[in-house]
Amino acid sequence: MAEKKETAAKAKTATKKPAAKPAAEKKATPVKKEAKEVKAEVVAKKAEAPAKEPRTKIVTPTATEVVAEVKAEKPVVKKAPSVSVKTSEIKPLAEFDWDRIGKYEDTYSPAEKQSMQEVYDETLKSIAEQEVLMGTVVAKTNREVVINIGYKSEGVVTVSEFRYNPDLKPGDQVEVFVVNPEDKNGQLILSHARARSLKAWDRVNEVLASQEIIKGYVKCRTKGGLIVDVFGIEAFLPGSQIDVKPIRDYDVYVDKTMEFKVVKINKEFKNIVVSHKALIEAELEQQKTQIISKLEKGQVLEGTVKNITSYGVFIDLGGVDGLVHITDLSWSRINHPEEILTLDQKLNVVILDFDDDKKRIALGIKQLQEHPWDKLDAKLAVGDTVKGKVVVVADYGAFIEVIPGVEGLIHVSEITWSNHLKPAQEFFKVGDEVNAQILTLDREERKMSLGVKQLAKDPWEGIEAKYGVQSKHTGKVTNISDFGVFVELEQGVDGLIHISDLSWSKKINHPSELTKVGEKMDVVILEIDRENRRLSLGHKQLEENPWDVFETVFTEGSTHEGTITEITAKGLAIVSLQYGVEGIATKKNIEKEDGSLAKVDEKLSFKVLEFNKNAKKIVLSHTQLFKDAEVEEKPSVSSSSKAKGKAKPQSQGETTSKAVKKNNDSMEKSTLGDIDALSALKATLEKGEK
Repeated sequence: MAEKKETAAKAKTATKKPAAKPAAEKKATPVKKEAKEVKAEVVAKKAEAPAKEPRTKIVTPTATEVVAEVKAEKPVVKKAPSVSVKTSEIKPLAEFDWDRIGKYEDTYSPAEKQSMQEVYDETLKSIAEQEVLMGTVVAKTNREVVINIGYKSEGVVTVSEFRYNPDLKPGDQVEVFVVNPEDKNGQLILSHARARSLKAWDRVNEVLASQEIIKGYVKCRTKGGLIVDVFGIEAFLPGSQIDVKPIRDYDVYVDKTMEFKVVKINKEFKNIVVSHKALIEAELEQQKTQIISKLEKGQVLEGTVKNITSYGVFIDLGGVDGLVHITDLSWSRINHPEEILTLDQKLNVVILDFDDDKKRIALGIKQLQEHPWDKLDAKLAVGDTVKGKVVVVADYGAFIEVIPGVEGLIHVSEITWSNHLKPAQEFFKVGDEVNAQILTLDREERKMSLGVKQLAKDPWEGIEAKYGVQSKHTGKVTNISDFGVFVELEQGVDGLIHISDLSWSKKINHPSELTKVGEKMDVVILEIDRENRRLSLGHKQLEENPWDVFETVFTEGSTHEGTITEITAKGLAIVSLQYGVEGIATKKNIEKEDGSLAKVDEKLSFKVLEFNKNAKKIVLSHTQLFKDAEVEEKPSVSSSSKAKGKAKPQSQGETTSKAVKKNNDSMEKSTLGDIDALSALKATLEKGEK
């Protein structure tokens, strides 16, 4: 009993101490953990108490007092370890509300507690590294964007990762990639670019299939187009897909956000091609259909020069393009449209024609101006002389501009009186001022032909008096062909020397063996064709025909010395005789007495088998000489054998020599006149060769 009183006194003393009360209250802060520990300790003590211990009537203390008492027991035990309290003597408080320990007077129902617990748990959700989450933009500055993902702290992303979306504002939902839940500074590290990249290809494929319009940021310029950031992936925007009209400066689109359509994906090379042009083509196509439906031929519209090519100019009529061909730009001849037009120039055009199906429009500019032929002098007539400037030179002639927009053609046949036409480039060049005579003038067809040679005297007037038949002249070789040589006697007067009229005796395979272009050459007029303005010339006719003399020298059956100069593939031998004459011998006629064939450069005796004056051909044979000797030798041998018996046979050389001697003896002796003729002929030939 005394122990109980002592314990109660200690508890009363501890409760009344002013210094202990604040400390106890301070430690009794409503923290769940501490309250649970206290409750567990009290329950343990209650379990140790005897089950049949009689109840002791005590005053029920407040929760604050109980906690303070419990807390105060520890220092008391330390100071007086000898004093021990028996747990069996502590009576449990049956009606004590343990849930109110450390609480204020206001209480919550269990349902309210559960609701508050769930709200609290949601604010502290767990995240994993390298996870893609949705976040809410909390704030945005010039350098960074603050994003809340429901973690214990917000994450920060650089504003450069949102360049594709300049309209980003607080409250927007964005995808982020958790790089690090907590770095060394305790900061949550997020990345929007990596989150976009992970889901970009799936998104790109979806966009391509649905043809959805997306936004992209133009990062930089590259060869042939631009690089665009689409969902964090670099895509290529070709220059031809930027706009419906050609773009000359790509740099104006850099650092801009534009709308695009995905037109192509190369999964193998991870390439994406986008188009901005595709967005406006459909709208332009509708506008184009409407504009074409209102077009009429002859209608005058205002347009802008969109593109210039070598063949014409494309004009933008406000959503639809038309072509002005280079021939419809000006009545005057121009070499390139850039001479009179510039890009983005505004001008009026007239509709010449259009195709509803192909949606092509042909435009004209010169049709809005007065035709220059209407300005041509009405008194101008055929035969008049005009002065103009050469604007075009072609192989077939030159175009002369008489007045701006009015041109006439000088054909190559009207440049010179010569029958041998030459390209007009040899006579004219662009920009030359020339005088010409009007040959034809058609005002309805607006055509004019001119001539230059008509201003000079026709050299064929009185041609017979100046170049009579058999007259000798000297001309210039202008051309050489396989069949002859063209010689010009004067400008506009030339003739042809046929290959057969080049030499009496020499065999000429090609005229170039005898002369060259530009050389002087003596000729004889053989024939005049005034109607066709042609002269037939000869060169060999300057000398007497030596074949008249050769006919008396190289008679059939006569024998002459000759040298083989050539043997053809067919075995035909060319034999050079005296006086520069050549003869021919077949293969069987160059066989020698020993059976071998004669060779080139071998000198032998030949018998004339045929002489053709007209064909200038001499056929020779060496074999025939000893064959004739054998035939004559046979009867003489047989008769002498009968008369004198056996005789010594003659050698083959002696037989051939006797045959040649006999043939020479049988030849008719030359008269004095023949010798004089041959001497004169030889001198003439030698003079000609010199």
